[in-house]
Amino acid sequence: MLPSVLDPRVTRLAEMLCSHSTSLGPDDTVLIHAFDIPNESVAEVVRAAHATGAQVVTRLESSVVRRQMLLGIEERNIETIAKCERFEMEQMTAYIALRGGDNSMEMSDVPGQTLQSWQKLYGVPVVFEVRVPKTKWVVLRWPSPGMAQSAGMSTAAFEDFYFKVCTLDYAKMKRAVDPLVELMNKADMVHLKGPGTDLTFSIKGIGAVPCTGLRNIPDGECFSCPVKESVNGVVQYNTVSLYQGTEFSDVRYVVKDGRIIEATAGANTGKLNEILDTDEGARYFGEWSLGFNPYVLHPMKDTLFDEKIAGSFHLTPGNAYEGPGGNGNKSAVHWDKVVIQRPEYGGGEVWFDGKLVRKDGLFVLPELMGLNPDQLA
Repeated sequence: MLPSVLDPRVTRLAEMLCSHSTSLGPDDTVLIHAFDIPNESVAEVVRAAHATGAQVVTRLESSVVRRQMLLGIEERNIETIAKCERFEMEQMTAYIALRGGDNSMEMSDVPGQTLQSWQKLYGVPVVFEVRVPKTKWVVLRWPSPGMAQSAGMSTAAFEDFYFKVCTLDYAKMKRAVDPLVELMNKADMVHLKGPGTDLTFSIKGIGAVPCTGLRNIPDGECFSCPVKESVNGVVQYNTVSLYQGTEFSDVRYVVKDGRIIEATAGANTGKLNEILDTDEGARYFGEWSLGFNPYVLHPMKDTLFDEKIAGSFHLTPGNAYEGPGGNGNKSAVHWDKVVIQRPEYGGGEVWFDGKLVRKDGLFVLPELMGLNPDQLA
């Protein structure tokens, strides 16, 4: 059974979301957007937000209802929803998303074309044009038996894992990541090596953004982005990626001058290419990031956790963030997929300008060793 609102772990997490993650205060108006979350837990986040003096707006939704909406929806209906929710988002200075639900495959029978239309007509105007660039936002998944099952853990053990991961010492992580930010800001060429992967690209002039509990919970990454047309080589992902209700495994990209010219994913190769053909920007990359959360060690088919895995990187086709860490690429797609480079996953190396930075998942430069799991945990 999941913890009630009286569980101090829920209170600690709620207060962290409203203080560290979004820095709420009397001048803020925050939308608390909850999918399939116990009412008591949502109420605790509302209480914590009110305690800061912020104005609070709530939106409670269901993934079962969302699925039914999408099954019968027309593009004009999507545009109406987007118009309403864009207006709502434009009134906010902050956004807290609590995403629950027991069935990660709830959208698996929604037609791919419908999901692409939703990304274009809703995701772009509401998320990419307003919420991401113009609010203080944080997104997290809420623990459920379904997540525990995906992680291969009992529900009780997963709860302990979840709260340990989500409420770690992010101030300590922030101090440890500063040297990596400085190094990435100065770097030009990145070379990624590993089983099935030999990829080069430039990050010159792009900038690096540390992620230490402000936008995602759990957190633990530092992202940049390839110069759009600089990527060349092959990348082979070694984790399963759940996207639009479908599991993709053995994803492999061949890239030439920044563009994915060949994409395979076993039996789902056709669906993979359908997503990459959503628009022109979907075949270029919008993010590259190194993960280092010391408690997240194995994939569980949940992007918010998997992209933070210690000793991993993710390379993301699609939309790039504006400002530091972005390259101007625009797309309705933003698909984080993960490569783990620790020895038990085949190992691998990260090089900056001919200098080895990380080997088999561990940072090797003295100034970066504070990001290794034995130092952050």
